[in-house]
Amino acid sequence: MSRSSGETGRAAADSAFYSTHWSMVLRAGADEDASGSAFQLLYQTYWYPLYAYVRRRGNAHPDAMDLTQGFFTQLLENRGIAKVHPERGRFRAFLLASLKNYICNEWRNQNTQRRGGEWRAISINSTDFERRFQEQLADHESPERQFDRNWVESLLRQVLERLQADYEQAGRAELYTALHQYLVLNDDRIPQAEIAKQLGLSIPAVRMSVYRIRKQYGQLLREAIAHTVDSPEDVEDELNKLIGLMRC
Repeated sequence: MSRSSGETGRAAADSAFYSTHWSMVLRAGADEDASGSAFQLLYQTYWYPLYAYVRRRGNAHPDAMDLTQGFFTQLLENRGIAKVHPERGRFRAFLLASLKNYICNEWRNQNTQRRGGEWRAISINSTDFERRFQEQLADHESPERQFDRNWVESLLRQVLERLQADYEQAGRAELYTALHQYLVLNDDRIPQAEIAKQLGLSIPAVRMSVYRIRKQYGQLLREAIAHTVDSPEDVEDELNKLIGLMRC
């Protein structure tokens, strides 16, 4: 039976959403041909947390850009990920430890040559990254703690994009636009009574819609976290740690 265009689009979105985690790493290590799009998504999603970590270590902006670029390139070219297994720990810890090892090796070898290859084709807004980094300097956090906070922000952004795509595919883009403010702590969010008036819904209907979008958001977030830990039992623990990072 053939799949509808909507089902095909949803399947593609699902594949992209989950491809930045352990399943993608294992697939990339086993099959180089299958790793291209997955690694591009990894590259785009987690470039800033890694870049900001390198900057916090005292590197200037151009050097941090080069080191981050070189790290992703080496991760591919050396195929070291083929030896990685999910049971080794959490994905963010793996990625940060790998970056630390790469930086140490770069300093030890005094090798400043960067090999971008086909991966240089990925567009990275370095000006925006440096602006974000400068805004975070006032936090006075350790490089590791700032990495974790940036990791959380990247993960949450990815989940929100997935949630928005789901609502748009269901023809409920206007509802998402009105309700997504209820997914975060926001003192300036529009009252539900006003949203009901704008959308032509009853207040109880809006209240139920808020409940549903929050529930779906929580489910998607747990699914995303599940792909960054080595055991389903670790999901809630990781979620609590990530929530704690955002509250600090």
